[in-house]
Amino acid sequence: MKLGLIAGNGKFPFLVLDAARAQGFDVVVAAIKEETFPEIESKGAAAVYWLSLGELSKLIDTFKKEGVTRAIMAGQVKHKQIFSSIKPDWRLAKLLLSLGARNTDSLLGAVAKVLADEGIALESSTALLERLLAQPGVLTKRGPTEREQENIDYGRRIARHLAQYDIGQTVVVAEKACVAVEAMEGTDATIERAGQIMRSLEGDASTLNRALTVVKIAKPNQDMRFDVPVVGVKTIEIMQGAGATCLAIDAKRCLLLDGNRVIEAADRAQISIGSE
Repeated sequence: MKLGLIAGNGKFPFLVLDAARAQGFDVVVAAIKEETFPEIESKGAAAVYWLSLGELSKLIDTFKKEGVTRAIMAGQVKHKQIFSSIKPDWRLAKLLLSLGARNTDSLLGAVAKVLADEGIALESSTALLERLLAQPGVLTKRGPTEREQENIDYGRRIARHLAQYDIGQTVVVAEKACVAVEAMEGTDATIERAGQIMRSLEGDASTLNRALTVVKIAKPNQDMRFDVPVVGVKTIEIMQGAGATCLAIDAKRCLLLDGNRVIEAADRAQISIGSE
């Protein structure tokens, strides 16, 4: 059995590759030159092809040559890369011109349709990693304080409104005030920016408690084939550096990239993680 893997950056593609091989798949990797870690070459894939962002025709031709009819897209492609560094071939250029909105969902959804029209079904990126999806409830030793829970409730309301417009999936809150909203920079950069904002507030005059709460949600109609919310140990480290004490995520729709190591790191940092 063959499975195509469209690999972005980070650990996500490696997890999918390992899980697919464990289930007997021969994995054909389409690695994105601008994003994929070079170590993908040494992880046991049946074949690795390097493609630049925008080479949609080459992607299709590669999978067809290899007899791939099922594929998974895993790993981040930075939003700003998609809309700045991309050099579209004729097929992608035509697709871009047809889009009603130039956001990630529109673009990746259109790419998935093109692949399907060519006989390549794009499947859920978490299909092989169900064990790493966040389970409902408090995941850490410490649950949220009353103040943190108020921030979570407020942050979820704000994040759900923003997510429906595909602006971003993360908001950072302090004392029921929105400190930072994710856009093209990504979750980690959003958390870092929130920490910088709080540190810029001078003295004790601020009415805001300095402890930050991070709320990261799935979109209302989250397409699990791409752009699935993920958190890892690095996220916890960045939260700790920014002064964030609580993380709220969506159950069954957020991937814990490092599994239990995420929870262990949060416990060491006295950070509460809850999923609902």
